[in-house]
Amino acid sequence: MIRTIACIGVGRMGGGIARNLARSHRFEVRVVGRSKAPVEACAAAGAIAAAGMREALDGADLVITCLPMPETVLEVHEANREYSPAGAIWMDASTVDPATARALADGARAAGRRFVACPLGKGPAQAEAGELPLFVGGDEGALEELAEVFGIIGAVVHRMGSVESAAAFKLVSNLIGMTTVALVAEGYELCRAAGVEPAAFLEALKDTGGWSYQADLRLPWMIDGDLANRFGVDLALKDLRLAVEAAARLGVPTPVGAAGLMQLAAAHAQGYGGLDVAAIDRVVAPRRQPRTQEDPGGPGKTREDSEMP
Repeated sequence: MIRTIACIGVGRMGGGIARNLARSHRFEVRVVGRSKAPVEACAAAGAIAAAGMREALDGADLVITCLPMPETVLEVHEANREYSPAGAIWMDASTVDPATARALADGARAAGRRFVACPLGKGPAQAEAGELPLFVGGDEGALEELAEVFGIIGAVVHRMGSVESAAAFKLVSNLIGMTTVALVAEGYELCRAAGVEPAAFLEALKDTGGWSYQADLRLPWMIDGDLANRFGVDLALKDLRLAVEAAARLGVPTPVGAAGLMQLAAAHAQGYGGLDVAAIDRVVAPRRQPRTQEDPGGPGKTREDSEMP
């Protein structure tokens, strides 16, 4: 039975997960994070702010990591598994590549622990509401034990099979989504150049096969010049890089996805890395300056990156 949970990484996504688990009053939830404010927000919801990794992991039945980079996830797992009890479940909710997911699973098994990959869909609002889609893979026994946890943090659980499959699906989801953003930006700017008014473009596109979730979400931000960071260019660049690298290892050609990756690389190179991925529009139309909540005049200051694709 899972009674004690350690949450490592409590940013926009990991913090929402930790707070939901704490508010359920079904578990003792301990949190560790790099920044003081997110940890305090979790403590206000009923979690325990651990003094350090050892204190968080001592006696923890479940360890949840939600961190930005694959190498960070791997480092945290390898350096701290021994502080958790034998047989503990380590669940990673980060966006990592299949090779990293496999290394995490093999490392856990060698250390007498169990591993589950649990990439997340959607964004911070769904994390806070406990309405995330979860894409899970790994130890079947552990997945069954996690049913109560999944029910608290997620709206639907998709069983993807292996840990590699779960990791790959999340990368593919972001590959499709972020490449779609690049196409929306190109289509929008092409129509602007041809004299189509932005409002007319938005309404007309809704009645075509070119409409998509990303158009619904980000096209209005492009039109308004609102590039406050919901899911940043640099995070999207990392995810698409991992996706294209995984495709190359598997021998699957992804030329369209690679083109989307290069547009994100261009956005990063032009100084938009900390803005929302909608800033890819600036690569197509650099003449217009972006507007963010913190910095109305340019791309310098932005919100903290989230995990919302």
